[in-house]
Formats: sequence, C-alpha cells, structure tokens
Amino acid sequence: MTSSVQTRLTVLYYSSTGGTHAMAEAVAAGAASTGAEVRLRRAAELAPEAAIDSMPAWRAHLEATRDVPEITHADMEWADGFVIGTPTRFGLPAAQIKQFIDSCGGLWMAGHLTDKVASAFGGAGNAHGGQEATLLALQTVFYHWGAILVPPGYTDPSIDAAGGNPYGTSFTDPRGAALPEPVLQAARHQGARTARWAALARQMRA
Repeated sequence: MTSSVQTRLTVLYYSSTGGTHAMAEAVAAGAASTGAEVRLRRAAELAPEAAIDSMPAWRAHLEATRDVPEITHADMEWADGFVIGTPTRFGLPAAQIKQFIDSCGGLWMAGHLTDKVASAFGGAGNAHGGQEATLLALQTVFYHWGAILVPPGYTDPSIDAAGGNPYGTSFTDPRGAALPEPVLQAARHQGARTARWAALARQMRA
C-alpha cells in the first residue's frame, strides 16, 4: 500500500553552545534529501539567565537560534518519525529535552507516538563522556512510546569515519571549532536512513 502524502520527520534538539545544533541541521538535511518534509525544532531553554550569561558562547548561541521554533506536541503528532538530539549531562539527556519528553504523556496515551520511527544523536565534552549512555537513555523512552527504533548501526562508511557509534551519531565537543565533516556526514546519513524508514512506517499505517 502506498501513500501520496509526503513523509514527515521532526528533528528535535537541545544545544547550549552549538554542537548539537549543527548536528541537528545535518540530520534535517539528510532527511530532506530523501524528499521528506522536515521540521527542525529546539527544546525550550530552562536555565536561568544568570547561568546563560556566565558563558558567552551559550548566550551567543541562544540569541543566534531564536528563529528556530520551539518544539510543540503538534510537531510530534504531525510527524511519521522523529530524531532527538541532546548533549550529555552526566550520562543522561539534557534537562531541556527530558522536560519536553515528560510532557508527552497525553500524546503517548492517545497513541500518537506509537509505530512512528525514532532515532537519537548527541555529543559530550570528551570521548568517554557518556555519549552511548545518553543515547541508550533516549532509546528507553522510545520503547515506552511503542516507537520503532532506527539506529544508524554500521550501515554506511561514514559511521566508522565519525567514530563508530552504532547507537546514534555522536561527537566530542570541538571547543568552539566547527564539527568535523565526517561527523556531519554521519548525521546526514542518519537523517536520511530515518526518513526512509519513516516512509515505510507511514505506508504500513495507511
């Protein structure tokens, strides 16, 4: 069974200084390259102004990305799949992402997250700073939602070039520098792969 409606993917992320934002843009670009309609959305900032102002890069990034719409429940209900990106906070997703997840109980109870595809990506300050633990924590949420997990695995040479994380594309904070191109390429592959599976999931629900 086929559907004439364009596949829809929501890319949700939280980023304090820009690394996860750059990854989210790459994931969204990869998904769009398949013909999917993509919504790039950021989680609402929860940190107090004093904390943001204590780190100039944090304040600068927040001001530079205010044009990115904040995530809403409608963005999740609309999508055939979603990719969630977060920096690592002690081996767990950032509070800004977790707060939105915690607000999705009504969507889950109504079945609006069931049988949609889901994937995750992120980064940390050092190579063993919790990337895998954070991605696995997000994937546990997807199990509860009844979503269909689409990890990158080792499905493309870009995965190994980016560090070889099969759970989701991840990066080590480049401390103000641009993310390496191999990481962005892996993120684009993950976005495209997720969008293709979202299209199949859409057909099955039609």
